[in-house]
Amino acid sequence: MILLNPGPVTLSDRVRNALSGPDLCHREEEFSLLQQSIRDKLLRVYNLSNENWAPVLLTGSGTAAVEAMLISCIPEEGKALVIENGVYGERISEMLKSYAIHYDRHTNEWGANIDIDSLSVMLSKKKYSHVVLVHHETTTGRLNELSEISELCTSYGTKLLVDAVSSFGAEAIPFENGTIAACAATANKCLHGVPGTSFVLLNRPLFKNTVAPRRSVYLDLFKYLKAQDDKGTPFTQSVQSFYALEEALREFFDQGGRTSRYKVYKRRMTKVSSILNSLRIEPFLPSSVNSVVLRSFLLPHEKTYEEVHQSLKKQGFIIYAGQNQYRDKLFRISLMGNISTKDLSSLEFALGKTFS
Repeated sequence: MILLNPGPVTLSDRVRNALSGPDLCHREEEFSLLQQSIRDKLLRVYNLSNENWAPVLLTGSGTAAVEAMLISCIPEEGKALVIENGVYGERISEMLKSYAIHYDRHTNEWGANIDIDSLSVMLSKKKYSHVVLVHHETTTGRLNELSEISELCTSYGTKLLVDAVSSFGAEAIPFENGTIAACAATANKCLHGVPGTSFVLLNRPLFKNTVAPRRSVYLDLFKYLKAQDDKGTPFTQSVQSFYALEEALREFFDQGGRTSRYKVYKRRMTKVSSILNSLRIEPFLPSSVNSVVLRSFLLPHEKTYEEVHQSLKKQGFIIYAGQNQYRDKLFRISLMGNISTKDLSSLEFALGKTFS
């Protein structure tokens, strides 16, 4: 079964075999070495220095990493401006509300480009400590423009918190401009690991000067950072998923790193989009604003999502539904993971059979 949903992904044999590594206590030196090796490799994905950036590893989903980032980086007197143009931006607002963290919402239509002019107006009227943005909004596949928003944050003296759960490892992220305070991501998407391990990359100088209240015991990034810099861990980690992430990162670099992975995804998505175009299936967004990781397509009037999903599943492929108001209008295809040229040929046949 080939997974075309936006994580978890179809694993390579290398990563799947790594799950059978030896039983290991998380308080032993061997685990410390494993953890540090992963942290070093995460920095290499975007060529970041340990002096300026700190990867913090968590056992939990990408959502756990996002929540940990929010509650650890926004100080008690701070206020966030959340940019929303899909489910995951709205989920961030929900998290902030649940912790009683002060925030405002910059709302845009799902799938729409972010209105930079109105965002600038909001930033000019109030002092925000942080802007929070989902980089790749998998609700629709839109890739939100980080560089432009980062520059806007710089001009207003505001820091940026980035949900890069579905973009880290493939899309470009402007870490070098100094505005990004933290970036949350996960093992089981563009890095091709397994669910269970997520992480937050912290801007060390900015985080060092943050005085955030301890809003959580388990998701307190201050606690994790101190322990991991001291070669420890505050809580039991998912050892087997760490093995898998370590091997996935080795494979990632063996295959050429981030720019190579981006090109592979783009090549796959161009091919699949061309196949669907020949079947008169239209994309929801133009390719110019779409991530290479996932794309949404309009369901033809004569087909329901359930019919399309079941047809493809019987032929060995799992796709994803649209969300909420798009449930009956869209289907989504992601092309992460271990997908071969043969798999793409089989997908072409399966799509033809489904939509003919």
